[in-house]
Amino acid sequence: MKRPMPPKEIGVFDFDWSMHNDVPYDFRPDEDLKDWVWSTFIDEEGELCNPDHVHLSYYNRDLIGFMWASRPFEKGGHIVLGQAEQVAIMAGGWKRKRQELQMVQWFSYIPKYIITIDAGFAESASDSDFCALVEHELYHIGYELDHEGEMYISPTTGRPKLKMRGHDVEEFHGVVQRYGASPDVQKMVDLVNDGPTIGKAKIAHACGTCLLKLA
Repeated sequence: MKRPMPPKEIGVFDFDWSMHNDVPYDFRPDEDLKDWVWSTFIDEEGELCNPDHVHLSYYNRDLIGFMWASRPFEKGGHIVLGQAEQVAIMAGGWKRKRQELQMVQWFSYIPKYIITIDAGFAESASDSDFCALVEHELYHIGYELDHEGEMYISPTTGRPKLKMRGHDVEEFHGVVQRYGASPDVQKMVDLVNDGPTIGKAKIAHACGTCLLKLA
């Protein structure tokens, strides 16, 4: 299944913004992108199925809404090409209803999570780079652990309890240089030395979800 590309009309507005300093971003939901991601990485028979995403298969595809953004944004000196976020409508009254309506207009449902990908990056990225970014965002949708460190399955729903998660390895280069690698860092080193199982990708500092946590 060929990977979907962003729509050509993204970022094209009927309104004349030439007299305005701040041209707005354009966002386009894409059900084909969602289906491709699910069929490729999450479904058990997917060509690039990743067992690390098996917890997502307990849910239907409306769990995650996928969108294209007309251009990236900058945060902390980094260009953001992708972002995963949990949908949390904290408002009440009409404000809440407006936000819910926006979700329904975009997706025809209210997803639990949204993954947004920069359209310009998608148009020029190699397959490996694109897949790496998409999977990076999927990894941010993790699951709770039980007291034995295993995936917690809710006795009520029969599904894993999901949560936003950070990276497996978070350490400063200087600490590793001075004191050596912790078990988690060493595991990453071993995986690098073993080589990629699919292909090399060039994705660095491109995730808005990660940059939100940078201090």
